[in-house]
Amino acid sequence: MAPRILLARHGQTEWSLLGKHTGRTDVPLLEEGRQGAKLLGERLHRAPLDGLPGALVRTSPLLRARETCELAGFGDRAEPWDALLEWDYGEYEGMTPDEIQEARPGWLLWREGAPRGETAAEVTARADEVVSWAREQERDVLLFAHGHVLRAIGARWLGLPLSFGARVRLSPASLCVLGWAYGEAAIESWNDVGHLAG
Repeated sequence: MAPRILLARHGQTEWSLLGKHTGRTDVPLLEEGRQGAKLLGERLHRAPLDGLPGALVRTSPLLRARETCELAGFGDRAEPWDALLEWDYGEYEGMTPDEIQEARPGWLLWREGAPRGETAAEVTARADEVVSWAREQERDVLLFAHGHVLRAIGARWLGLPLSFGARVRLSPASLCVLGWAYGEAAIESWNDVGHLAG
């Protein structure tokens, strides 16, 4: 089993700043997002992580995740992986939660999925693929991806339903570490943005 799985969310984009659902639209990082990615990279390259020598690195193929990975100093080690793509929001792509609630009161992505996009079951299957792969490794795994898919991976790492992802926040350029406690899957840290302070 993998000693740890580290989750790195991409840096700030214009759409994430505005709270828009950004699934497959390939938006670039803002300057703030590029700076956050560099600070995340500095964090990953200093003690105790020391650049995670030997770790397997995967990234979503979307620009905002790939650029974060590159600016963090892992671009030469990373392999793109479609399983790390963000949730396909279908008809709700580019809409804010308030706009969606106006059109469909009571809607919750984690329960209902997105019309003409991905269902919760489809995202669960992708998250399970990532978790299964990570657990087969004998070394650390570092993943660069997106807010909702990383929350889904966190939920499934713990063996919880996908809907648990609705209860945890994930900020741009944040770092999470999933590991083990007493032989059970555990969260070591979540939504850590200490490297962005200052």
